[in-house]
Amino acid sequence: MGYKLDKNTILIQKYISEIIQFDIKNKDIGFVTVTHVSVTNDYSYCKVFVSFLDNKFLSSRLQALENVKGIIRSKLANKLSIRKTPQLIFILDDSYQKGQEVEEIFKKIHENESKSK
Repeated sequence: MGYKLDKNTILIQKYISEIIQFDIKNKDIGFVTVTHVSVTNDYSYCKVFVSFLDNKFLSSRLQALENVKGIIRSKLANKLSIRKTPQLIFILDDSYQKGQEVEEIFKKIHENESKSK
């Protein structure tokens, strides 16, 4: 990735976070964090990885984001100084939950080793 694409990827992540937090007034979304953004080299597509504060109603929250992505994209276009504003693809980032599951597995293994000694 080139320097300009890296810089714009960071800006896109920052702007999308700000737009969702301050401009989108949808209670169905709740508290969302943009954890990572991946932009194609030609700025056609942008994968936006998001996580939510709690794990309730994830599919409906993700659908609520999908419903307002046109608004997010138009506000993003106003903030960016690039010719093409990418199509947004929202993806649930479940790395935190997977990390918690791995942590639980390690804890159980450690407890079993402690009991067997």
